[in-house]
Amino acid sequence: MTTENKSRIIVALDDMDGAAAFHLARQVEGEVWGVKIGLELFIAEGASLVIDFTNRLRLNVFLDLKLHDIPNTVARAVSRAAALRASLINLHCSGGLQMMRAAKVALEALHISEAFPGTPPRLLGVTVLTSLKEEDLEWVGLGGGLAGGIAMTVKKMAEAAKAAGLDGVVCSPQEIALVRGACGGNFLIVTPGCRPEWADVNDQKRVMKPEEAVALGADYIVIGRPITKPPEKIGAPLDAVRAINSAIESALKERNDR
Repeated sequence: MTTENKSRIIVALDDMDGAAAFHLARQVEGEVWGVKIGLELFIAEGASLVIDFTNRLRLNVFLDLKLHDIPNTVARAVSRAAALRASLINLHCSGGLQMMRAAKVALEALHISEAFPGTPPRLLGVTVLTSLKEEDLEWVGLGGGLAGGIAMTVKKMAEAAKAAGLDGVVCSPQEIALVRGACGGNFLIVTPGCRPEWADVNDQKRVMKPEEAVALGADYIVIGRPITKPPEKIGAPLDAVRAINSAIESALKERNDR
């Protein structure tokens, strides 16, 4: 089951089993836009967990599998993933224009199919992981020669995703304004690497406060450990969610009042 509310938060349900993930999702249900089921949890629990979430909870599901393969394989994988009723699915922009187009065409075919009731998921392209720095790009051959480093790599990938017909991209907070300027207001931007001022950065490199990311133009922000394992001074996961939502609301009000 999918729903809409004012929250921009997608909770990353990593490093837990299915029962724990469902319990945590129940705690924050109605206070967040949705939850992210990534590789770790999906491999451990399987597709049945996604179906359970979409059938039993008032939450959107972001199926974060970061698909990357030959076009035909990714197109078929996207079609099968769509049957799980997730609201968002992603793939790697680095798989190329043809791969992204094939995936989008596969979803469009579902949209006109009588065998697929409802609306197919929106498709996102993953640009540059938030755990990477400039020297990491150079190591894999994507840096150095491209002026602007990570920022321009993200911009070019986002432009390619839009050209392929994707609904948006996943990028770090530091590239939000650049992507928004290049791809327009209707292009969906989902942003991991957001950390409240009271949370540890952990393994993220290109980070920003949630309220700053939303003020810059992020549609949704993905947050894991600050919510699933909040510091004692914050309290329970629901307390963490409410603190982040409050900070975002205050930042947006301040921006609108200017």
